[in-house]
Amino acid sequence: MPRRLSTYILALSLGLTATAGSAASCITSQGQFGAYKQGLGQQASAQGVGQRGMQALQSAQLSGITWRFESNPSSQSGVSYGDPAEFLAKRSGSSAQAFINSVQNRVARNANLFASIERSYGVPGSVLATIWGLETSFGGYLGGTSIVDGAVTLASYCRRHPRFEDDAIAALQLVDRGVITSGTQGGPSGELGHMQFLAGNWMRYGVDANGDGRADPYNATDALASAANMLRQNGWQPGQPFGQGTRNFSVLSAWNDSGNYQRAIAYASERVN
Repeated sequence: MPRRLSTYILALSLGLTATAGSAASCITSQGQFGAYKQGLGQQASAQGVGQRGMQALQSAQLSGITWRFESNPSSQSGVSYGDPAEFLAKRSGSSAQAFINSVQNRVARNANLFASIERSYGVPGSVLATIWGLETSFGGYLGGTSIVDGAVTLASYCRRHPRFEDDAIAALQLVDRGVITSGTQGGPSGELGHMQFLAGNWMRYGVDANGDGRADPYNATDALASAANMLRQNGWQPGQPFGQGTRNFSVLSAWNDSGNYQRAIAYASERVN
């Protein structure tokens, strides 16, 4: 059966029609999640999401942890840390210096890899390894929430809608491509892999850096190079400083729009030899 036809039939089985101009409406209660999925399915089908992606949407469940996080103002990043070391300690669960030492060790143990990435994209290994450590403890914990569930739940929530809707559709496209499955786990907002990319960003910036023919967010080499690619394409200037007030510091907002996070990256990276 042709892919487009099978997608259309599956859409009908979900109670959907692939109307190109349709848009999902955001929701304010968990009981509306099924209706939101129907609207999102119309958009996904119109954007070419195939059978596997549509099946992943059909089976997607509202992520309780994502909904609770978005519903609880105290869980948001409204606290400002004047001292980046304090933020690093809170985020890493150790002292700031212990975290910086871990970054230093990771860079030293993978010196050739980080040097190669810097030659290609101009982003220092200290910056990439700091982000890697902050995001997943260097791949030690990649998340415990279904990526599809988290991405669709985040996109459905009115405070986040429609900003993250493209990421939800991208997550379904990644299922189509076999990069993830409907059960692959990541962060509560649909983040995936070693560097916790949002799905849309992985689609835009993911690269095959280890030469195996596929860009894989769960391969550290691919993930680190992709992070460097993302920063470079958003204006990173090779060989230039990245402390607060510089152009490169501003580029860090493309990775995470939290000032706390940006200051922590610069603080730790500047202290790695």
